[in-house]
Amino acid sequence: MPINRAELITEQRNPNSLDIDLKSTEEIVEIFHEENQNVLTAVEAVSGSIAEGVQLITDAFRRGGRLFYIGAGTSGRLGVLDASECPPTFSSHPDMVQGIIAGGDRALRRSVEAAEDKPQMGAQAIRERGVAESDVVVGIASSGYTPYVIGALKEAHRIGAKTIFLCCIPAAEYLDEFVDVCIAPIVGPEIITGSTRLKAGTATKLVLNMLSTISMIKIGKVYNNLMVDLQSSNAKLTDRGIRIIMEVTGADFDTAQEALERAGGSVKTAIVMLAAGVDYDDAVARLESQEGVLRRVLEETS
Repeated sequence: MPINRAELITEQRNPNSLDIDLKSTEEIVEIFHEENQNVLTAVEAVSGSIAEGVQLITDAFRRGGRLFYIGAGTSGRLGVLDASECPPTFSSHPDMVQGIIAGGDRALRRSVEAAEDKPQMGAQAIRERGVAESDVVVGIASSGYTPYVIGALKEAHRIGAKTIFLCCIPAAEYLDEFVDVCIAPIVGPEIITGSTRLKAGTATKLVLNMLSTISMIKIGKVYNNLMVDLQSSNAKLTDRGIRIIMEVTGADFDTAQEALERAGGSVKTAIVMLAAGVDYDDAVARLESQEGVLRRVLEETS
């Protein structure tokens, strides 16, 4: 797969930031604001592809599948970050959304740049995680050509998993052979030439937020716009959980707190206990009968 990296959008010079080292701090801040606006426009332009990706992930979750992010450098770190934030936000099992970075955990803190040049290592990472047909793999590569990521996606496709490619260049035709959905927000040349941790990184974070969050919404991890599936594992989350219970049920603080304690810290279970006037075991059973979707349980109760 020979490429001329000098021709990639991510390697071009940005005319808006020429002579940036001669500008005042205020002028540089303004340049960042202007360029970040382009990121929002670029991400909005690929809304349809994002929705297609969400559908693949939602379908996978519903059949017991998992979501894997895989990337190198900034792309890999952003994938690991999004994956790590799912359990505390949605009480999802840590295996449900996983992040893989070229070079392993050491690469989260220290750059391991050479790791991205080996497609066989990406394929090996997919095999080591036991990726299966029921899973979805999201390859993240701002430049669109990272060998580690391409190797991972090809292996995932060979296994039968669904594949999504997130990049910041126009999608190349060769991707059609092993990618089901391509999400390509074209953010343009970086403020600092080639530094894709900037606009490309921002676009990546926005897209990953949507892929994971919307998928969790679609499988019932959110009621209205409330984080009802959180587990009150610390003071902040306990306080938030109590307030959510109060909001949904109309209970006062003490009643909501007591219900949360009886529910073992499960906000969703506490809500059902109060709304339906049932004990813990009955509340759990009702949720299980509706695949954990709180809205269905409450509609059944009313």
